Amino acid sequence: MKQYLFAPACVALSIASLSSAYAQSSITLYGSMDAGVGYVSNLHGSHAFIAEQGTFQADRWGITGTEDLGSGLKTVFKLESGFSTISGAMSSAGTIFNRQAYVGLSKNDIGTVTLGRQTDFHFEMLGPLSTAQSLGDFSAFHPGNVDGLANTVPVELSNTAKFVSRPFAGLTIGALYGFTNSSSSTTGRTISFGATYGYGPLKLAAAWSEYHDRTFNLAGGLGLDAFEGVNLSHGAPFVADSVRNAGIGGSYQWGQVQLHALVTQVRIERHGEAQNYRTIDGGVNVQVTPAYSVGAGAWTTMLSGKRWTQATLANVYSLSKRTQLYVDVMVERASSGAVADTLGIGASSSRSQTGVLAGVHHFF
Repeated sequence: MKQYLFAPACVALSIASLSSAYAQSSITLYGSMDAGVGYVSNLHGSHAFIAEQGTFQADRWGITGTEDLGSGLKTVFKLESGFSTISGAMSSAGTIFNRQAYVGLSKNDIGTVTLGRQTDFHFEMLGPLSTAQSLGDFSAFHPGNVDGLANTVPVELSNTAKFVSRPFAGLTIGALYGFTNSSSSTTGRTISFGATYGYGPLKLAAAWSEYHDRTFNLAGGLGLDAFEGVNLSHGAPFVADSVRNAGIGGSYQWGQVQLHALVTQVRIERHGEAQNYRTIDGGVNVQVTPAYSVGAGAWTTMLSGKRWTQATLANVYSLSKRTQLYVDVMVERASSGAVADTLGIGASSSRSQTGVLAGVHHFF
């Protein structure tokens, strides 16, 4: 553990030295801490009171920066690590910068190219239009995060090259390629495309990705015992040969009211078998006062003849620009033999689950 604590300190000191040596450089240290308590009506068979972290925003710390190279060209970089406020543990054991780690070049009139560990465009472009991100509630993301709108496993992708254009007449486009780093041309390969368009109060986004050898936590994330012939008992992971992920969404700001909606479909293939994971998601946010907002949203997800449906009500009160208090209520129902399984909380022993989460978030 000491070596993990020592490494970030060395990085920070090195960057501080560089900052003093090059006046044209800009370095920012930032972070987010979120902790609270909750009540769950059915967690593995009985009600439970829990400590919860990362509900309003993911717990993380990071360093980001730029260096002005002249003529509109800049060097850009980011190092970001996820952790748990309530335990202090890293999100991925043994990986310090488990969320993002990249370096690249940015040209004002063209766009940005980056290399390293990054996220695809489902999280980056579609995620902000989801009920979960719009309301600020991690547990309102879709079952198992199969469509990758939440920045958690398996969203982070290593060995990637990514391009995001500057906006042209409101349109921004992006492309990502994940290298296999093996003799195979397809094993572990990732391809992702995304686009956003903004015109006044209207925002639209679309993303399409293809992954090979992608791992899903269908046992813990959806409460499944088996899928496409694979026994998932005891939390065994499911590895798909090929996954195609597509989604489209939009939002509209009408005064203090914002409407948002999206649709995603994930085709999961293994050994000739294929199943589709489909989700419809929508909701509304209202900025009641400059300090207080309330939001409501719902989604329904279908996979392999089973269905999960969740409704969420979120209340957020801002004590300042950096500190918020929140209280959220989630009700999930499952059908066709499925069990309710709220993301980040755990599976119910039945088709129903209700959760109430309250906490404090601080961003620095």
